[in-house]
Amino acid sequence: MLEPRLASHMLVSGLIRQAEAHGSFAVVLRKGDRTAGSILLLRREKGQNPVLFERFPGHDGPGTWSEVTIEPIEKEEKVSSYLERRAARDPDIWVLELDVPSAERFTDILASMN
Repeated sequence: MLEPRLASHMLVSGLIRQAEAHGSFAVVLRKGDRTAGSILLLRREKGQNPVLFERFPGHDGPGTWSEVTIEPIEKEEKVSSYLERRAARDPDIWVLELDVPSAERFTDILASMN
């Protein structure tokens, strides 16, 4: 039997609170479906090095966050165009940006949500 999942808007709210509790900054770039929208995280380290992550549902427990591999990001336009294409294909998607002091802090934020 599948475990019940937390609504997307609750998960986003929790991520924002955890980011702030860990001394990071979080902002919703795009609101999606409140209940079941997919969530993309755009992680930046001190405003640099954008990396995208997506939460994939697990069959036997909480979902896992995985890095979304897109072509090497050398320019901000590539991130923006990828996000626009995803939103066009999936109008229910959420996009959340987390600006963290380090990749380790980002890992701590995600770990605190499990």
